[in-house]
Amino acid sequence: MRFSQRIGKREYKTELEKEGLSPELKNSLWTLVLELIIEERSNEKRYEKHSDLTVFFRELWIYFYKWPIDNLPMSYGTVTDYEATPTVRKWFFKSDWDLVLDFIEFASDYHPEFCKICNLFLKKEMSAYRFVDGKITEINSKEEVIEIERALNNSDKFKSVKTHLKTAIELLSDRKNPDFRNSIKESISSVESLAKIITDNSKTTLGQALKEIEKKHNIPKSLKSAFSSLYGYTSDTGGIRHSLLESDVKVDLEEARFMLVTCSAFVNYLMNKIE
Repeated sequence: MRFSQRIGKREYKTELEKEGLSPELKNSLWTLVLELIIEERSNEKRYEKHSDLTVFFRELWIYFYKWPIDNLPMSYGTVTDYEATPTVRKWFFKSDWDLVLDFIEFASDYHPEFCKICNLFLKKEMSAYRFVDGKITEINSKEEVIEIERALNNSDKFKSVKTHLKTAIELLSDRKNPDFRNSIKESISSVESLAKIITDNSKTTLGQALKEIEKKHNIPKSLKSAFSSLYGYTSDTGGIRHSLLESDVKVDLEEARFMLVTCSAFVNYLMNKIE
């Protein structure tokens, strides 16, 4: 916190910003793209036909903007970045916040440290969004991100568990067509998949598996009951998994995020129990 904010002369954010980007954050995100992607590539064999810089701009034009390729400033087969960069910059600062985050997510594939550094800016400027497994996801706290990332890392040796968690994140973080219903399904399926592995029974249900795990691994009965109730919420008549194609159950972002974080935390808990 700056001096002017500490003495109350300047406003200090106390809540995470949703559905928007502050001018300060937008400036920081552009600086990140400029320095990590454009300028780094401009120093590496920039005049070769298939230089990293040319590849980035070509793929940006074709796959992200979907602009005609003959609008991309080129000279002898290489991009002229001093013309292309101002075009991208103009679009960036004129675009709505959600499109800017689409752009940032696209750009993240072009630098190995991009997501990590970007999260520092997002945190500093009190944004409600973070990169989680390469996808920009709405979060409520740092602890949520930690639980989800721990579950992804812990589940490396269990492919099915990781697949369900990654799919839940993708469905939740799709800003154009979010699928909260199926995100919840995938979150609970990650726990069910792990429970089947622990009990070595591919045909068991989560409810049955939890009873067995409770006995063998000394899980508190209250915790097992609480998670069984959550499982029941997704499985009974009118539940998420019971009526995926019906509209009688309305699901929103808060429920989907709650299930992702809760299931991630439970995956971490079970992993620690069986180690």
